Amino acid sequence: METNTGEYATARAASAAGTIMTLSSWATSSVEEVYKNRKVVEQLVRRAERAGFKAIALTVDTPRLGRRESDIKNRFTLPPNLTLKNFEGLDLGKMDEANDSGLASYVAGQIDRTLSWKDVQWLQTITSMPILVKGVITGEDARIAIQAGAAGIIVSNHGARQLDYVPATISALEEVVKATQGRIPVFLDGGVRRGTDVFKALALGASGIFIGRPVVFSLAAEGEAGVRKVLQMLRDEFELTM
Repeated sequence: METNTGEYATARAASAAGTIMTLSSWATSSVEEVYKNRKVVEQLVRRAERAGFKAIALTVDTPRLGRRESDIKNRFTLPPNLTLKNFEGLDLGKMDEANDSGLASYVAGQIDRTLSWKDVQWLQTITSMPILVKGVITGEDARIAIQAGAAGIIVSNHGARQLDYVPATISALEEVVKATQGRIPVFLDGGVRRGTDVFKALALGASGIFIGRPVVFSLAAEGEAGVRKVLQMLRDEFELTM
């Protein structure tokens, strides 16, 4: 929604910077350019494999969508020129624009609230791609993720939009890293605004970091060029800190 080339622009900028991008299931660009229905999940995985994706990030911290009051008050839904590209042609219902937030209600209706560690194991049976578990903020869950076969962990609190008073990811990182004992890589997502934030995360044991809002803000300001600038800014600040 920040620009009409959102995911494409981000992917091009990431490639130019020599880094990677994760594409959301809810993106307005499809995997070619997790739902409660396992057939849909399997179809998405197959498409991702054919499109050349290298891993799956399974979000585990959203069995219920957070209460986003601004979306409710504004009756937020996708603009008519934007659609959820990954699910075009699939009969998964329609957004109720008369509801408080059509998009939130639609997404909430598709999320499997019974998601468990067994689903991580099931996902491994349908793909050879490594599975990263996203949304882990405790050492206990980190150990269970390893037992379930996760190839990596993303310490994330979903931008603190799912639950009030959730710990900051930088505060949870050290506990998760210690629990994994170097068996799998641990990444950090959330709160990264500067290259110094990247440095702190790596110093606490992260193998890498993911960013969200800086990309969204830069897309809104200058599109692909904006994303290139923010990635270069983070690199420059990180090198300066080093």
